[in-house]
Amino acid sequence: MGHSHDHNHTHHHHGDLKGRNLFISILLNIVITIAQVIGGIISGSLSLLSDALHNFSDVLSLVISYIANRLARRKASSKKTFGYKRAEILAAFINAATLIIVAILLIVEAVERFKNPQSIASNLVIWLSVIAILGNGFSVLLLKKDANANMNMKSVYIHLLTDMMASVAVLLGGLLMKFFEVFWVDSVLTFAIALYLIWMGWDLLKNSTKVLMLFTPDHIPVQHIVDEINAFESVKNTHHVHVWQLNEDEIHLEAHIDFNEDITLSKFDAILKDIETLVLHKYDINHVNIQPEYGKDDAKEVIVQD
Repeated sequence: MGHSHDHNHTHHHHGDLKGRNLFISILLNIVITIAQVIGGIISGSLSLLSDALHNFSDVLSLVISYIANRLARRKASSKKTFGYKRAEILAAFINAATLIIVAILLIVEAVERFKNPQSIASNLVIWLSVIAILGNGFSVLLLKKDANANMNMKSVYIHLLTDMMASVAVLLGGLLMKFFEVFWVDSVLTFAIALYLIWMGWDLLKNSTKVLMLFTPDHIPVQHIVDEINAFESVKNTHHVHVWQLNEDEIHLEAHIDFNEDITLSKFDAILKDIETLVLHKYDINHVNIQPEYGKDDAKEVIVQD
């Protein structure tokens, strides 16, 4: 049936490193959040408090990603035949959703504050935003490498990166308030940060939803694959096709193949090997599950509607 190679060893080491980096980032963000909440209350700065809320959402998303990262490495069992391989996709989905919710809360808050601006103790704002920039900046560097390869890590990376930018905006706001007493800047910056969050979170929400809904990955042309398999001699047609993604490392192809003749199992195995090689090299599909048929009376459409 399908095949998978044993590359657990390197994965484990890499997973431990990811886990450690996430853990360091969690601690850093807890410290920043507490500092910003206290500072925001004392100074009366909305952008500091919104930054703290943002940082708190970072802590939550980091914790979710950390748990997912640990779970994803657990072994499969008879009750969980795929193990927890989807945990990281689920974490990315939750994190993207919370990013957008946090952003909407910020917009509501910013509009309110814009209507009645308040004076703000700017020195505290300046110092706390500098601390947040350094803390988040360090976390961003720690997680940058894994962000490209993994949706879960990307979701946390975006949380932290937008947070770092938010802190830069808060710093600018603090400086403008200190030297020019322009207090509405606080609301405008909060609003801008929120829009950026929605823009970043939406993409991730879309991609993680596609995987969770078992949609065909964007880069895979199902009809092309079917045509190529049909071109094999002795293959009559390919039908009942499903292409879906388990997580970011595994793409599965399932299909029924109707043969022209009553071939032997060993001949089928040889054809299966060719099909596996074809789809792996050309389309990155690394799990193939084919049901061979000869003269079986079933629906022959490529995509069968139940």
